[in-house]
Amino acid sequence: MKIKVLIAGGTIDKTYKELTGELSFTETHIVDMLNRGRSMVDTLSEVLFLKDSLEMTDADRSFIFDKCQACDEQHILITHGTDTMVETATYLAKSLKEKTVVLFGSMIPYSIDNSDALFNLGVALSAVQLKEPGIYIAMNGQVFDFDKVQKDKSLGIFKNT
Repeated sequence: MKIKVLIAGGTIDKTYKELTGELSFTETHIVDMLNRGRSMVDTLSEVLFLKDSLEMTDADRSFIFDKCQACDEQHILITHGTDTMVETATYLAKSLKEKTVVLFGSMIPYSIDNSDALFNLGVALSAVQLKEPGIYIAMNGQVFDFDKVQKDKSLGIFKNT
């Protein structure tokens, strides 16, 4: 089984800039994460863009959908910012029916100590191999149906609705 990894940004790929104190994008860390986790799963990664999910538009979501639809792989992981992850999953679920898609991200960038990024990647990688076709979100050690999850901003976690 080959898994397509579509990289769309989010906190998971942000880097701390010491001089300005800002988080910003320089490059993706996903390939490094797969290597660090010693993943032996056959993956093919593609950077679509590196964006904060609050800046994502429906045109971006349409682009993600088109990439999912066009790829030969039936199992797809998508990196995504947590603030609008559910919105993108809902957008994809309207028309993408025959593939298994798992969106994931992190609350703390991979480049910062104590990040949840590697853990969320591992859960997502397992979920995409085991779940039936559909759209899912993998966060906080759980796998959620796209339409039964929300981000609790006060706790910094995803939970069932």
